[in-house]
Amino acid sequence: MEDVLGVYHRAYDAAYPVICMDESNKQLVGEVAPAIPMASGHPELIDHEYVRKGVADIFLEVEPLAGKRHIAITERRGRMEWAEFTRSMLEDRYPQAKRIILILDNLNTHGIASLYAAFPPEHARRLAERLEIHYTPKHGSWLNIAEIELSVLSRQCLGRRIETIETMREEVCQWVINRNNNQTPVKWQFSCEDARIKLRRLYPTL
Repeated sequence: MEDVLGVYHRAYDAAYPVICMDESNKQLVGEVAPAIPMASGHPELIDHEYVRKGVADIFLEVEPLAGKRHIAITERRGRMEWAEFTRSMLEDRYPQAKRIILILDNLNTHGIASLYAAFPPEHARRLAERLEIHYTPKHGSWLNIAEIELSVLSRQCLGRRIETIETMREEVCQWVINRNNNQTPVKWQFSCEDARIKLRRLYPTL
């Protein structure tokens, strides 16, 4: 926990950006009957029945101090998808960064081994050398700012029935563009000193 909190209080350095990454999913849902449009005296009426259309997986990265985020919507959520998302972050979105300080959870696909599973050894090694990974502790996902960003995405963009992955990609893309244009930063306030007071039960008694 203190390792992650220490990273959040580093000074901003464009050559060594701090990026948080997380994953989630969203059930794709279709309508059984058309909705009844809104009219005087009642809101739009949506039938409670629905049809399951599968699941879309969400990969999200956010650079808290720069107010930038990127999201990929995929059909699967495995080590290959994580490796490709990480590769595109390093080579496409942050090609000038000397090293990326990456915060994410301990999911078994979140590791250097996934890069070697997806790419030739020479390529995987080049990618790995540009990563400084910091894992959140078990039961400590609240320390990952990307989880906060996923919550905002869910409330502002995904809080309704979406039938196709194409529709989800379009709407999430617009949400990302608007949020990035506003350069919405995340101001993390919780420090190691705060943790030692508020979470003192987690520390050994000496």
